[in-house]
Amino acid sequence: PPSHRRHRHHGHRHRKRSRERDSGVEDGHESPSYSNIHPSFMNYSLNHVCVSLSRWLKFEEDVEDGGERWSKPYVATLSLHSLFELRGCIINGTVMLDMRASSLEEIAVFSSLKRFRLPSVCSGKRDYASNTLWLKPSFPDIGLFYLHFMKKIPPGAEASNVLVGELEFLDRPVVAFVRLSPAVLLNGLAEVPITTRFLFILLGPLGKGPQYHEIGRSIATLMTDEVFHDVAYKAKDRNDLIAGIDEFLDQVTVLPPGEWDPSIRIEPPKNVPSQEKRKIPAVPNGELAEPEEHGGHGGPELQRTGRLFGGLVLDVKRKAPHFLSDFTDALSLQCLASFLFLYCACMSPVITFGGLLGEATEGRISAIESLFGASMTGIAYSFFAGQPLTILGSTGPVLVFEKILFKFCKEYGLSYLSLRACIGLWTAFLCLLLVATDASSLVCYITRFTEEAFASLICIIFIYEALEKLIHLGETYPINMNNNLEKLTTYRCSCIEPANPSNATLQYWEQNNISAPEIFWEALEVQDCIEKKGEFVGSACGPHGPYVPDVLFWSIVLFFSTVAMAAFLKEFKTSRYFPTKVRAIISDFAVFITIFTMVLVDYALGVPSPKLKVPNVFKPTRDDRGWFVNPLGPNPWWTCVITVIPALLCTILIFMDQQITAVIINRKEHKLKKGCGYHLDLFMVGVMLGVCSLMGLPWFVAATVLSITHVNSLKLESECSAPGEQPKFLGIREQRVTGLMIFLLMGCSVFMTSVLKFIPMPVLYGVFLYMGASSLRGIQFFDRLRLFGMPAKHQPDFIYLRHVPLRKVHLFTIIQLSCLVLLWVIKTSRAAIVFPMMVLALVFIRKLLDFIFTKRELSWLDDLMPESKKKKLEDAEDDPSNINITDEMSKGSFGSTWNSKTDLNTKRF
Repeated sequence: PPSHRRHRHHGHRHRKRSRERDSGVEDGHESPSYSNIHPSFMNYSLNHVCVSLSRWLKFEEDVEDGGERWSKPYVATLSLHSLFELRGCIINGTVMLDMRASSLEEIAVFSSLKRFRLPSVCSGKRDYASNTLWLKPSFPDIGLFYLHFMKKIPPGAEASNVLVGELEFLDRPVVAFVRLSPAVLLNGLAEVPITTRFLFILLGPLGKGPQYHEIGRSIATLMTDEVFHDVAYKAKDRNDLIAGIDEFLDQVTVLPPGEWDPSIRIEPPKNVPSQEKRKIPAVPNGELAEPEEHGGHGGPELQRTGRLFGGLVLDVKRKAPHFLSDFTDALSLQCLASFLFLYCACMSPVITFGGLLGEATEGRISAIESLFGASMTGIAYSFFAGQPLTILGSTGPVLVFEKILFKFCKEYGLSYLSLRACIGLWTAFLCLLLVATDASSLVCYITRFTEEAFASLICIIFIYEALEKLIHLGETYPINMNNNLEKLTTYRCSCIEPANPSNATLQYWEQNNISAPEIFWEALEVQDCIEKKGEFVGSACGPHGPYVPDVLFWSIVLFFSTVAMAAFLKEFKTSRYFPTKVRAIISDFAVFITIFTMVLVDYALGVPSPKLKVPNVFKPTRDDRGWFVNPLGPNPWWTCVITVIPALLCTILIFMDQQITAVIINRKEHKLKKGCGYHLDLFMVGVMLGVCSLMGLPWFVAATVLSITHVNSLKLESECSAPGEQPKFLGIREQRVTGLMIFLLMGCSVFMTSVLKFIPMPVLYGVFLYMGASSLRGIQFFDRLRLFGMPAKHQPDFIYLRHVPLRKVHLFTIIQLSCLVLLWVIKTSRAAIVFPMMVLALVFIRKLLDFIFTKRELSWLDDLMPESKKKKLEDAEDDPSNINITDEMSKGSFGSTWNSKTDLNTKRF
């Protein structure tokens, strides 16, 4: 590593600064897409040693006093005086644009011999001044950190070097601003092998080192500015550079000297404010030159074609070019983490739904059918759908419908599976009819009002059901409230024959040839007693068997530990421990690591917590049914016609669940690049619904929370970010493999029971709570709810609060909350079957809001445009301040400072 020794002699000091920038061009006339800054240097002329002092990639970093480490990145605070001095340097110094040079030596020759007029400097001293520019820098001894720093620099980055120093024989400053064309790799000048595009040279007489130092910091900071670096690349003469500095001075903020300590290092902000308003020119009337983009999701995917299946054809054409990349883009550890997480998250609700369906239909459709149906439907959907990021699952209204239908069939002596098959085929036909007529274009009427009410309800239901399932464990594993340690030796629990067996018990005994009097009940083990419908008696018995100590409390510990650990590990990406790559992997695998850890802890402690139960035989639950169902069967022929009526209700249910979830997934803030396919999605759901009906399998539709969780687990952030800069959200890793693998492995779960049986159910309940809570992030409705108890001075700077009165914001929130409560009441009552109709009614309620709010107010409260996009457009409005810096400087005495001290050539190179 280079030496970091510093030698001081007679005050001979030279300082160099270097900056890196990103450019996608070679000629330097196009503005780079990303700007970076690299080191500043200080050298001591006696021993010809150049020592690095500071660097900028985006924020300033200084070499600490020990000389062996860089400081934390911080926001550069500049002296306004040094900015004006820098402006004077550019006005009176040498500006050489598009210089052609291949080495630092050539640049030094051009700078010192051809461009600088130093009448008071003899030839030998002029050569000495030129040689000072040849010095190679010595960087802080930080070992392999150079390689690590190189990873933070984007491809195509270029450097700007700022060299400042003092020479005792100079009596006036010597200044040059150089732009090289093409950029040149100046070996040893920068910390990393990056080509140099710009150089700023400032040499002056002794005694003003701190002043030169601040001027160097000023130009280095300017080169990190988004607007000025564009100006520097495109400038044709010095006037363009001066205009760039003037624009920067228009935007700077001055802090009073008595109210702030300049030595305090300001931490880089988490969100850097947008600079769009500085880039967009204003027209004479004060409006933006470019029209403001309107939010919404009425893109080309939702335009009516006027042709039969026209929307479906366009969806296929839109998605076909990306089909291969949907598989190649999945080659990432992030996809593996997402797949493992969502597999565990999807398994439990599918099996639970199958179990509830089995109870409601007396085993005609149960857990094995639910697993098979979910696997088959999910694989087909993931392979061919227009938006494969959507995860299919079961819904509560479907379960309510199945219960009502089975009860109806039992009362009227109809075949449940056959009648259900007819309804499913009609529903599939109606879905295809909606696809043929481009009915999915109606999705454009689903605004934020409807979308957030629906999404919030589903998230709250996930949280509620997770807590409800945990509480329900208290019924299965109750606490012995009458425990008396003094009588512990007398506790016993025995199995006896039921004194008054129910009809269901008598029927079970008859079907299984069980003779109750012949059984020695007291000798039966717990599981045998439960299977034979015996009763438990004794002081150590609970309602469902013997008391099992610690199960409920241990389940509560597992539940909340899972939630806390998953949330902690998910946020680990922003922690200060471990390298960036390790933090990213831990964050991606957060939920899987949590589940795996909790399984190991549960196994090590040995507390008999309830475990996940997966069918271990691939065959229909009942022996009197197969894998194909005759739609007519033993039912009268007219049932095939009359079933179109309940099919209409099912169609509304499927359409609303599917399309609202699709709208949420296809939000603009997700930055999806491969497009979506509302018509193709509904087509696949309709086809698979018909297939499942003929096979006697449950119906599956888009699951809102699982889909949101899937998208959140695949978020992409910039891998290359400057020190101190927060990674930028780039979009979603759009691919088909995660969904495909989730449902493929779900189908194979029958053969994995030996592993899955170790997963505690409280852990999965904790995952449900985590998914529901994490999916609430970014929902504006909850942000507005928090405003009710918040004083105005503490309210966040939401864009709608700038334009809508607070009372109107509260009124809008109350109306939305009332709709949410109404949906909750319907969803959790016997009327849940009409839930889709109420979701549809939200669209009409939203239309009624036009009579309460103005269009302008609704454009801010109900627009689907992301909050960040709105703020960017808001900030892009024309700034009324328009100060002429040249005129202002000429009014004072400071403008003549450099003119009086220097007589420098200002010709263009």
